[in-house]
Amino acid sequence: MKKLLKPIIVSMLAVSLLGLPHQTTEAAPVKYKNCKELNKAYPGGVAMNANVKNKGGKTKYKPSVSPSVYNLHKGLDRDKDGIACER
Repeated sequence: MKKLLKPIIVSMLAVSLLGLPHQTTEAAPVKYKNCKELNKAYPGGVAMNANVKNKGGKTKYKPSVSPSVYNLHKGLDRDKDGIACER
């Protein structure tokens, strides 16, 4: 058993030292032309964080929270409340 254990440990160590590339699961955010297109993917709009409050009044949908998507569409946040294209 000891004869088998040493080569296994050595091979595991060698593989870990190779530094295999890590896979990322998050894709780059899509840039939408206008609020109509953005609302197809995000019906409630996109918020920069979960703590923002809507200044525009009552909305039908809750916004999705995504800082990267919000930063791409900051120009679509007309009332500057931290939520782009809220409905």
